[in-house]
Amino acid sequence: MNDVLRPVLVLGGAVVIAVALGWLIDRGLRTATRRKPENRLPQLLRRCQPPLQVLLVSVALQLAHEPSGLDIPQNTVIATILAVITTASCAWLAIVAAGAVAENILASYAGRTDDIARVRQFRTQLTIVRRVVTTILAVVASAIAIVVLFPALRTLGASMLASAGVLGIIAGVAAQSMLGNLFAGLQIAFGDSVKIGDTVVVEGEWGTVEEISLAFITIRIWDDRRLTMPVSHFNGQPYENWSRGGHEITGTVFLYLDHSAPVAELREHLRSFLLGRKEWDGRSWSLVVTDTTASTIEVRAAMSAANSSDVWDLRCVVREELISWLHREHPYALPRINTAPAVLPGPREAPDGSGPATGDTGKAGEASAPADTGNGAAPPRARRGGDRRG
Repeated sequence: MNDVLRPVLVLGGAVVIAVALGWLIDRGLRTATRRKPENRLPQLLRRCQPPLQVLLVSVALQLAHEPSGLDIPQNTVIATILAVITTASCAWLAIVAAGAVAENILASYAGRTDDIARVRQFRTQLTIVRRVVTTILAVVASAIAIVVLFPALRTLGASMLASAGVLGIIAGVAAQSMLGNLFAGLQIAFGDSVKIGDTVVVEGEWGTVEEISLAFITIRIWDDRRLTMPVSHFNGQPYENWSRGGHEITGTVFLYLDHSAPVAELREHLRSFLLGRKEWDGRSWSLVVTDTTASTIEVRAAMSAANSSDVWDLRCVVREELISWLHREHPYALPRINTAPAVLPGPREAPDGSGPATGDTGKAGEASAPADTGNGAAPPRARRGGDRRG
C-alpha cells in the first residue's frame, strides 16, 4: 500500500505546487496591471500562463520522481516524453514572452510619437524580427528534441555535421526561393520600401498591406479580397505606394463635355462644393481643360485629401455632383451626337450675274428651284412639304 500511496502523494503534490505557483504568478501580474494600468506589459505577459503551467508541471514531475520512490531510467519513454515536453514548453514560453515584449515596445513607441509612418515602419520591423526569432526558436527546440533527447540519433547528427558543407550546398539550391523571400522580407522590414498599413497598387489592384511574413505579403483589396504575393515580388517588380512620403494624396476626376460647356461656371461650382466637404483637406484644387476631340473636350478636376480613403470618397462625390449640376443647369454641355441634317450652302452665281454657275447640280440645284412657277401653284416639293405641315 505504501508503494502506491507514496508515489501518488508525491507526484500529486508536485503537480499541485506547480499549478499553485503558476496561479500566484498570474495573480501577481494581474495586481501589477491593476495598480499601473498605463503599463501594458504585465497584462500582455499573462498570455504566458498556458506554456508556463505546462513547463512547471513537467519540471515538477521530473524533480519528484526520485522522492516518490519510482525508479525511472533516463532512457525510458516516460523520461523522454517529459524531456520533450519541457523543451517544447520552454520554446513556447519564449515565443509568447517575446511577442508580449514586442507588442509592449510598439505600444510605448506609438504613445511617444505622432508620426504614423514611423509607427508603421517600427511595427513592420518588429513583426519580421519576431517571426525570425520564432522560427529560430522552433528550429532549435526541434533540434534539441531530436538530437539531444534521442541518444540513438546522436551518431546520425554527428555524421550530418561532418558533411555540413555538402548538405549546405544542397539545401541552398533546394531552398533558393525560400531563402530569397527570407532576405527580401528582411530587406523590406529595414529598407522602408513598404510597411504594414501602406496603401499600394499592385498588378492593377488597389489595397492596404495587411500582413508581412517571411515569405509572403498579404494585401487587403478595397472589396475585402486578399491578394497574397511573394515578398521578393516587391523587390523585383514596380508597384505604387501611395503612403510613402506621407498620406496626403491628390485625386482626379475626368469629364468629357460638349465644346459649349461653361468651364468657368463649372470651376466656380467645384470650388464652392469642395468648401462644404470634410474629405477635402484644403491644400489644393483645380479644374482645367486638358484635351479636345472633334466632338468633346476633356475636363480634369483635381482635389487633395488627407489619405487614400478620403480621396476615393471625394472623387466619387465630385464626379456625381458635377454631372448632376450640368444636367440640371446646363444640359447642353453634356456630350451628345448630332443627328440633324447639315445646313447646305446656296447656289453659286455665275461671274456675270446671269444665274447659277454651270455645273451646280444635285441638291444645290434643287435648293435654287423657284418658289413660284408662274401659274400660282407651288412647286411639287413645296406642296409635299406643305402637306406634311398640314
